Formats: sequence, structure tokens, C-alpha cells
Amino acid sequence: MSEHPTAALDDVVHRRHRLGLLTIASEAERVEFGYLGTTLELTAGNLSRHISVLEDAGLPEAEKGYEGKRPRTWVAIAAAGRGAPAREVAALRALPARHDER
Repeated sequence: MSEHPTAALDDVVHRRHRLGLLTIASEAERVEFGYLGTTLELTAGNLSRHISVLEDAGLPEAEKGYEGKRPRTWVAIAAAGRGAPAREVAALRALPARHDER
């Protein structure tokens, strides 16, 4: 018997905001922290926590710097994170496919 499709879900990526963050970062060379917070409707603290969890897994990279005199943080997808959104979506698609087989 094959492994259940839920086994392919990544506990780090599966959270809605983390998957959204990785998807947005995959679509751009790098994305500004404020844009992520607004788009994902997260407070700065919550967004920082999600970024930290994903960084610990090596999926995005955060870069701090300045735009003029204003401090900024940008997030870019790391090489290890490039396929993470697609793998998660594939695992989710496998769930109804399995149900349809019944």
C-alpha cells in the first residue's frame, strides 16, 4: 500500500501564511517586508516569526539594509525553497485524487 498523501505535506511550509510568503518570494527576485505584511495581512511580529521559521529551514533569505535613510528588510527565495510551493500544492492535489479513486 502506498503512503498516504498527507505524509508529503511539509509542516514548515503548510501553514497558509508561510506558503503565501514562499509563493510571493518565488514570483519576485526579492520582496520587501512591508509588502509581504500588507499582502498576507500579518503584523510585523507575526511576519517576522514566519520568516524566521522558514529561514531556519533554509527556504528564504532575509536581507537587511537601507533605502535612503530608512531601514528595510527584503526576502528572497533560497535555492532550497524554489520548489517548496510546488511540492506543497502537489501534495494537496493528491488528497482529492486519492478520494476520487474510492
